[in-house]
Amino acid sequence: MEGGPAVGAADAEAPLSYEAASARVEEIIRRLDSGEASLNETLELVGEGKRLIELCAGQLSAVGDALEELRLDELVSRLEGESGA
Repeated sequence: MEGGPAVGAADAEAPLSYEAASARVEEIIRRLDSGEASLNETLELVGEGKRLIELCAGQLSAVGDALEELRLDELVSRLEGESGA
């Protein structure tokens, strides 16, 4: 498996960006769709894909939370501006 060890090493050094994790998931899907992966490789790829999808979901959730917080801050500012007028 060509890309597996590099991703594992990168995980130990620094977390993957959303873009890098998403690109790796696409590579995994292409490999699985090819039908050329052995049973053991398939199991490894599925496990890696699951971890990467969880990482992406966590990053998207964090971005969503940050956006919601910004919206709330904006709403508070508007309300404070209206009450001061």
